Amino acid sequence: MLNFEVAKIFYDLADILEARGVQWKPAAYRKAARSIESLQEPIEDILGEKGIKALEEMPGIGERIAEKIVEYVKTGKISAYEKEKKKLPSGFAEMMEIQSLGPKKAKLLYQKLNIKSVANLEKAIRLHKLAKLKGFGAKSEENILAGIELHKKGKERMLLGEAFPTAQALVSQLKKLKDIKTAVAGGSLRRMKETIGDIDILVVPKDNKAATSSKIMNYFTSLPEIGQVLAKGNTKSSIVLRDGIRADVRVLPEKSYGSALQYFTGNIDHNVKLRGIAIKKGYKLSEYGLFDRKTNKLVAGRTEEEVYKKLGLKYIEPELRENLGEIEAAQKGKLPNLVQLKDIKGDLHLHTRWSDGSNTIEQMIEAALKLGYQYIAITDHSKSDIIANGMDEKRLEKYISAVRLAAKKYKSIEVLAGAEVYIHADGRLDYSDNILKKLDIVIASIHRNFKMPKEQMTKRIIKALGNKYVNIYAHPTTRKINQREPIDFDKRQVFKFCANKGIALEVDANPTRLDLNYADVKEAIDAGCNLVIDTDAHDLNQLSYMWFGVATARKGWAEAKNIINTKPANELKRFFHKLRD
Repeated sequence: MLNFEVAKIFYDLADILEARGVQWKPAAYRKAARSIESLQEPIEDILGEKGIKALEEMPGIGERIAEKIVEYVKTGKISAYEKEKKKLPSGFAEMMEIQSLGPKKAKLLYQKLNIKSVANLEKAIRLHKLAKLKGFGAKSEENILAGIELHKKGKERMLLGEAFPTAQALVSQLKKLKDIKTAVAGGSLRRMKETIGDIDILVVPKDNKAATSSKIMNYFTSLPEIGQVLAKGNTKSSIVLRDGIRADVRVLPEKSYGSALQYFTGNIDHNVKLRGIAIKKGYKLSEYGLFDRKTNKLVAGRTEEEVYKKLGLKYIEPELRENLGEIEAAQKGKLPNLVQLKDIKGDLHLHTRWSDGSNTIEQMIEAALKLGYQYIAITDHSKSDIIANGMDEKRLEKYISAVRLAAKKYKSIEVLAGAEVYIHADGRLDYSDNILKKLDIVIASIHRNFKMPKEQMTKRIIKALGNKYVNIYAHPTTRKINQREPIDFDKRQVFKFCANKGIALEVDANPTRLDLNYADVKEAIDAGCNLVIDTDAHDLNQLSYMWFGVATARKGWAEAKNIINTKPANELKRFFHKLRD
């Protein structure tokens, strides 16, 4: 699956062009990158089945960018990118990726201090060379150093949103082999952790012959996406894909499939506790099965359900297997009835061309209809989010009219006119109450001034959420995984405030955010908060991110009753009206 390789190149190309002072091309390349990385299908398959025209029809991808994608699929390179890279020192492109730095500051450091790489940058910070430059200072050094550490983590562990489709593509390819009966991804990916170290795939062959296992391994280690074969054996092989992701495949007999899947899904603490329970019951548990300790007879192993049942436990969903109380809950029969993707009836955080989205209002509505949604909210950015083409009051009035005019064309879906409204440092909202009351839904969020002290940040949030027109607090911690640390605020105080006022806390499903994270989801539920799972989609493809938000909510023990957008349209509207009464 070449999607993430191409998206990475376009992001890098955007940074390079921005560093050179090019005006509009960086935004175009970033928009194309977002569109490509959110695709569910491999771009090489789309190109092979439908041709270049199918690429040109995608959000943010015109004729010239489509041609570059074709070039990469055919040659593994994009000549325009290679040409631009040669204009920069080796390592400079990576340096521009550092949060709190960016292309323009990276260029300045190169010009003033001849800093050409992340290693150079880290050394210069340790010597406090940046603090002497105008526009930087000691605090900048501290922030950039933190950005370097996050960048290092990002190189070690990939985002769930990158690993999941890659694993799906690998599993799909393996299933094409007639000798394979079952193939499934396990590990932290199956637990839906927000970052993944590598991909573990378990394979059950149609027979247990050594020749069949050997054929499977030959097939796996010959896939076109492979950059390197690390190990090749009869029952296990390891590869590194061209984009740097490591994947392992294990071949196992059907009688051990369930126990192996359980073993390679639960985290270490979960599995250790299960083995302890097995010992107390006179069994021994491993990836090969559950065995009677006295007779060594296999008593369970074909399915996960029979393994858990034999240990006296209700089946524990994969997302919960972190040893955070799920085993005790399973023993008492008190596991949550986790929310499912099919429970979601709408998406309440969507962007269009009115701010920084790639599609029209009508296109977003039609995409939501295809998903079977009962309602959506169009929520473009407010005026202070200048970088996101935020709307001033005059343009907002036209936008509200445009949303409501579009809504009249579609009888089978409720379309709400909303806005994502910036929370200023002092807690003021970006629009006055006279403007806010004209909106069907108001989402409050923070996009700048992330480094405020905890007490001050808490007051900022609570003041904003105290406005009677606010319905949702979006991506509450503002974090971006492996890019930006969460803001520091008193979660207990804010969660209690939201619970009392009825404001919904968002689980932003974008894989770069997953904010609230699963631990915060559980804390918010325990505090009595309502949650909402939104995609924060900026183009049609990103509507598919809903699954990642649902998975995060499930991991936080959320049930459908905890999520407001599992309500039917009439109940949801009543819920919002109550907040304003």
